[in-house]
This record gives sequence, structure tokens and C-alpha cells, in this order.
Amino acid sequence: MPVVEYKTVSEVKGPLIVVEKTRDIMYGEVVEITDSKGNLKRGQVLDALDDKAVIQVFEGTSGLDTKETSVKFLGETMHLPVSSEMLGRVFNGIGRPIDGGGEVTAENYVDVNGQPINPSAREYPREFIQTGISSIDGMNTLVRGQKLPIFSGSGLPHNDLAAQIARQSKVKTGDEFAVVFAAMGITHEEAMFFRKSFEETGASERIISFLNLADDPAVERIITPRVSLTAAEFLAYEKDYHVLVILTDMTNYCEALRQVGAAREEVPGRRGYPGYMYTDLASIYERAGRIRERNGSITQLPIITMPDDDITHPIPDLTGYITEGQFVLSRPLYRKGIYPSVDVLPSLSRLMKTGIGPERTREDHFSVSNQLYAAYAEGRDLRDLVAVVGEEALSTRDLKYLEFAERFEAEFIAQARDEDRPIEETLDLGWELLALLPERELKRVDPKIMDKYHPNRRKDG
Repeated sequence: MPVVEYKTVSEVKGPLIVVEKTRDIMYGEVVEITDSKGNLKRGQVLDALDDKAVIQVFEGTSGLDTKETSVKFLGETMHLPVSSEMLGRVFNGIGRPIDGGGEVTAENYVDVNGQPINPSAREYPREFIQTGISSIDGMNTLVRGQKLPIFSGSGLPHNDLAAQIARQSKVKTGDEFAVVFAAMGITHEEAMFFRKSFEETGASERIISFLNLADDPAVERIITPRVSLTAAEFLAYEKDYHVLVILTDMTNYCEALRQVGAAREEVPGRRGYPGYMYTDLASIYERAGRIRERNGSITQLPIITMPDDDITHPIPDLTGYITEGQFVLSRPLYRKGIYPSVDVLPSLSRLMKTGIGPERTREDHFSVSNQLYAAYAEGRDLRDLVAVVGEEALSTRDLKYLEFAERFEAEFIAQARDEDRPIEETLDLGWELLALLPERELKRVDPKIMDKYHPNRRKDG
């Protein structure tokens, strides 16, 4: 299509501009916008009507007016230059290098909106990803090709957890593994934390970072996850990498959606968010997965900071419908000084059972996880009872469960920010904690597994 330029801007409103008297404009088309001083900005068509186009401006509308601004429609959707050279590099929210390393030598130019995946071509996620974090690996296992969000709250250590997972995650020996890290609306301090964390551990060589900072235009956040997933799809499906995509913070992304919706004067949905937010989030989350006859995979770990710690808020609520479980960070655990503060009871990995077992982790994994979950739940219930009747009213059995709950939090959930526990160590630690309880209480463990792995049985044998 020929490049067409217009000087018919009729309105500048928030992050949007309206161009009149347009013809043959398509939705999602990329535009170049030049202000009165010759400064160039980029944008994307948000609405394409018969004789009018609404454009979202990535760099913000500051300096634009209705008289001197010119808009050039490029006749194509937004594409990202992709290459293996992107590994170890840092880009801004729309895919431009910001690390001083120069432009990437493109192997291909790919539409940032991705290509639809035929559902019948999807492979069921089955392989285990080891994060080195016991509360994840042991209790809510991350599986290759899964989308599994972290539900957090303001002030909780989700950034530390995300950085640790990015540094430590690994798959079986011999497979290429990479991390795509996309940050939306983070502060300069947080950006420096992530970059320093990756560089100090040597993990930066296998990480591609896309950073949209808090003082960057909010509308840029709408494109950041799509740009990052485009890079991930290239590595996964063209270069056979297994890619872990970390998206933080999806709450900031949804706030940008709400801002654009308000500027367009759309009828708002729940709590002012756009009515199409579910569909929009699904267009991001569903880009995770595995494809038959392709060696690579994309696993997503979105991070959502829940306003007021409200898990029923529209953002975590809609995310929960689309994804396959969640990790939930606990403020009470955080106040007790426990890191990574993952509350295993409301957390869930719906694909865990297919990603563990003799060939992937260890044959006792499912039994240990089940029994730890049941025992910890019992101990938590007894804490509530103690608050009413006092510890003196509890039986010897109940006191054992109370002790188990305390030690489970202090020894199993809690670990250092640089501690990378192999799955075998996590499972052995689980058995040591289960040895606190009488064997008759271990009703969720197969007797054959008990004989082989229970510490007291092994000592007696």
C-alpha cells in the first residue's frame, strides 16, 4: 500500500489523536507523527472509520497540535525486528534498544500481534521447569508451556521473586532455555534492580529485557507485552528455545487500557475497566504454549498486584479464568519475615500432575505434595482454634500439627533470595517435615512410597 500523509488532525485527547478525511485506513496500522518542531513519534490506529481514524501515540501527545501536526500512515501493522542477537539485550517498551548496544541485525520482521495458533496443533504441557523455589517446585509445579500468574499486593516481594525465577529457572540438560522479561510501569529503581540482579549472576546473557518505566507514556504499556511475546515466539518456534516470559506488572497494563478507554469515551465495565478487558488479556495469555512438531515452548508468568489485596478485583479475577492456576503471595507470611511469602493453600497449578512423576521429577512428588498440603491446612485451622480456646486445650496430635505448620513455613516456604534448591532437596525436606507427624497420619502417601522415602523407615531398614 502507498504511504499516505495527512495534516487533518482534528483533536488531541489524552494519549489519542483523531485524524479526519482519511481513506482506506486499517485497524492496527502503524503511523508516523511529526510535530511542528519536526520531532517524530510513532503510533497505531485504534479505530478505523470510513473517513476518520483514532490513533494511540506511543511516546505521548505532548507537543502535538491540530494545525501543524502531520500523520503518515505506513500501510502495515507494527512489526518487530527479531534475531538471536536480542539475547542479553535491553529494550524499551516498544522494542528499541536502550542499552547502548546499537540496533539489532534483524533475521526477520514479525507482526507484534502474533499469529493465531490452531487449537488442534497445541501440544499438552507436560515437562517440569525447575525454579529452585520449594513452594513452587514442590507444591505448585510450573510446567513448560503453562501460563501461571503470581497474585501479589503492594509492597510484597513479587519483584524479588520474579528476578529469582528469571535467574534460576532451568529445564533438563541439553535444551536451550531463555527468559523474556517485560516490565510495565516500573520505577527507575526497580529497573536498576532487575538489570543489576541479572548482570551480577551472569544470567543476563540468556535474558531479553523490555522495560517500560513509570514516566514513559502509559499507552506504550499496551504494546510492551505484545512486543516481548513476539521475541519469545521467534526464539521458541524458530530457534527451538524453551522460553519463560515474565510480565510485570499486568495491573499497570490494565490501567493503561482503562486510560485509553476513558479517552475514547467508551462505556465502562466493572470498576471502570473496558468491557473487552477479558478478551484483551486472553490475546496475551493465550500466546503461551507448545506446538506439535516444534521443539520450543513458551511459558508465561504474569505478575498482578491486586489493589487492596482483593483477589476478586477484575484484573486477578479475569486472569484466573484464562490461566491455569496461580501463585498467591501472603501479607501475613511477609510480616513474619518469610520469603518468598507464597501461600500454598490458595495457590494452584492445574497442570502440575502432568509435569511431575518418575520421568520428570521423582516418583514420590505427588504423594509428598498432597500430604504436605493436607498437614499444613490442618495446622492452619488449629491456629485459628488456639486463638479461641488456647493452646492448653489441644491434644498431643494437635500440637504436632501446630509444630508442623510453623516449621513448614520456616524451613520449606522460607529460603534465601539467592538459594537455588534442586527438586530432590525440596522433596527430601518435605519428608523430613512429615517425619514430625505419626505415620498413621500420613494417609495420602502410598505405602510403597513410604517404605522407600520416609526417613524413619529408611533408618529402621
